[in-house]
Amino acid sequence: MDAMANEKSTIRNTKSTQNSQNSQSTQNTRNTIQAGPAGPLAGRIALVAGATRGAGRAQAVELGRAGATVYVTGRTTRARAREVGRTSETIEETAELVTAAGGTGIAVPTDHLDEAQVRALVERIDSRYGRLDILVNDLWGGEHLLVSSVFGKKSWETPLADGLRILELGARSHVITAALLLPLLIRSDAPLHVEVTDGTAHFNRRYRENIYYDLAKNAPIRLAFGLGQELAPYGGAAVAVSPGFLRSEQMLTHFGVSEENWRDAVAQEPSFAIAESPYYLARGVAALAADQDRAERWNGKSTSSAELARAYGVTDVDGSRPDAWAYFEDVTYGGKQASAEDYR
Repeated sequence: MDAMANEKSTIRNTKSTQNSQNSQSTQNTRNTIQAGPAGPLAGRIALVAGATRGAGRAQAVELGRAGATVYVTGRTTRARAREVGRTSETIEETAELVTAAGGTGIAVPTDHLDEAQVRALVERIDSRYGRLDILVNDLWGGEHLLVSSVFGKKSWETPLADGLRILELGARSHVITAALLLPLLIRSDAPLHVEVTDGTAHFNRRYRENIYYDLAKNAPIRLAFGLGQELAPYGGAAVAVSPGFLRSEQMLTHFGVSEENWRDAVAQEPSFAIAESPYYLARGVAALAADQDRAERWNGKSTSSAELARAYGVTDVDGSRPDAWAYFEDVTYGGKQASAEDYR
């Protein structure tokens, strides 16, 4: 079965099982946006670029849980692993999780640095739906470069090829994706563009240790600010969002723990006590996407998982509301005597 035929089959089969899946996910998930059996995002078409793992995967799942049809893209598939070097998460699995949550997940292998591949993705969505309602730009995939080429190094000590790759992964990919998808997004009656990065505008006023990393993580904030100006005449919004200290699959592997026993890693890294699951940000983004007043509240702004949680009344999977950036500001850099639990 070819890709397009498989997509049609996925959509058709999902409709027949949607109600029972929605019922089950409603019972098993706390603090999830609900607005009747179909969900508040029923009928909405979303794309999560960079949905293989981490916050990208979680956002795709939560948008699906709210009823959206979600295209999920990334470079790691069941047939091919890319430079991140992990085979334990794939975009096909993400799409299946979206569908199991009650949405419709459609996996499209895409390298967002390849203009031709992104254009093909645009054509695919356009041919089926003629528009895009929600674009989540969560592209990254540069963690493997940080330990060896960024952390603890002056920028001139970073191999130039690695530094430029960080800019490609964290900035150029975002620009390509926005440039080619926005013409489809503005056909929506309420376009939403979400830029995902590391750190809020307030926190990132600090130098992020290395010029390549600093540029890569500030670029999405400026993208959201600028694109917010351009989307405003269309009734749209562009927002930059950031998780805190993320308990991604890669981070858990780094510390040799799982989501079930993640607190064991605090002995190795005390600040990990403020860590949050990828679903904390994802729940906030899903709530933002369902907010009819989001343009007025958020357009052009930079925000965090914690601020979204406070605004929409969601929590992390353990019922807590960690605020990592406030903890880092007050305790790590400010010298305040407090524990991570005071910020959960």
